[in-house]
Amino acid sequence: MTAPVAPGTLAFVPPRYGPGVVGGAEAVLAEAARGLRDRGHPVEILTTCARDHYTWANEFPPGESDDSGILVRRFPTRTDTGGVHRERIGARILNGERVSLSDQQLWVNDSLRVPDLWHHVLDHGTSYRALVFAPYMFWTTYAVGQIVPGRTILMPCLHDEPTARLDIFRPLMGGARGVWFLTDPEADLARRLLDVPARHAVIGSGIDIPGSYQPDRFRAETGITRPFVYYAGRREWGKGWSDLLAAYGDLVRQYPVDLLLVTSGVGAVDAPDDIADKVIDLGFVSDETRNNAMAAATAYVQPSVMESFSRTVLEAWCAGTLVVANAQSAVVRWHVERSGAGLVYRSQAELTETLRFAADRPDAAAALARPGRAYVEQHYQWPVVLDRMEATLDAWLPEPATAGVGATGAGNDAADAGDRP
Repeated sequence: MTAPVAPGTLAFVPPRYGPGVVGGAEAVLAEAARGLRDRGHPVEILTTCARDHYTWANEFPPGESDDSGILVRRFPTRTDTGGVHRERIGARILNGERVSLSDQQLWVNDSLRVPDLWHHVLDHGTSYRALVFAPYMFWTTYAVGQIVPGRTILMPCLHDEPTARLDIFRPLMGGARGVWFLTDPEADLARRLLDVPARHAVIGSGIDIPGSYQPDRFRAETGITRPFVYYAGRREWGKGWSDLLAAYGDLVRQYPVDLLLVTSGVGAVDAPDDIADKVIDLGFVSDETRNNAMAAATAYVQPSVMESFSRTVLEAWCAGTLVVANAQSAVVRWHVERSGAGLVYRSQAELTETLRFAADRPDAAAALARPGRAYVEQHYQWPVVLDRMEATLDAWLPEPATAGVGATGAGNDAADAGDRP
């Protein structure tokens, strides 16, 4: 039997949720949900049964479960359309071609779909005080986030990428009750590309700073006693992994440096044979192990251009570690410039030289990193972020939803389309 929606419930709608899930947007929504639960808000997670964003296979059982006081409702994915349109039209989108609206719709629907989630929100969406969706590009946000726009809070996690320019995403953002941005550069990008509603705010995200770090424990447990640079996240082209691997290869082939490249996360590493013994893959690790790795590293490298927040950069600074970041990412460059605790590079050659600096002058690298922790403590603590979330919810949705109202869908919601910003 389906549990009823409690009055005033906040629903967070990530495409994936649970152990083994790697993703910045997913992490932010999960932590925000826990934080608001601790402040007395009734909170639910509406998500899929998938763990992996490559296959979208249903690995978690469907139905309802309790996660430390948060009701989690899982719905099975469907990936039965073949993906022909997704591949064909996606290639044109990535090439910057103008794609018709009908082709955009074919593209977005020719991957995972979650019909039971769609019907749950259609039937019960107006019983929630608000539904928070992230990131913008997935079907769970695009399709489900437009059912009850008057209750939708969009956290787009927007990158400067071709898909952000698609017409299909304009109604999603423009029709939302409100928009939560993670950084000023993300908000600036949204204003340039899309129709941003009047109700929007830069709320940021919180970073939990561990009480202590144990770099020696990391070295003992992994056997990694030599100096290393670290990358944590998805090993894929879109996150800059191949560029980092190439620059590191140039470094160790050209210079007599003692520096390993250590990585954790998901995705294939694919290191060339001649440097494979210097590239160490830890796989998926616990938060504690990742934090200790951050503290043990000579530098943390963020090679991704497509970032809307980049929490791992802030986690590295909390551990006292230098950040080396891609200057093409407006968000990460903004963090580095504000904090004064990192170095940016503009080419593969500059990345190679920056890694060489970290290898040759570890004391100087540590000194550069010192302002980073104070920067995080000043701007990205959860109490401050949760205060911003609550303030915007009170301003944008002052009246909690009444359970059972509008059970037939969005059209019955008094706070819906007729009251959009």
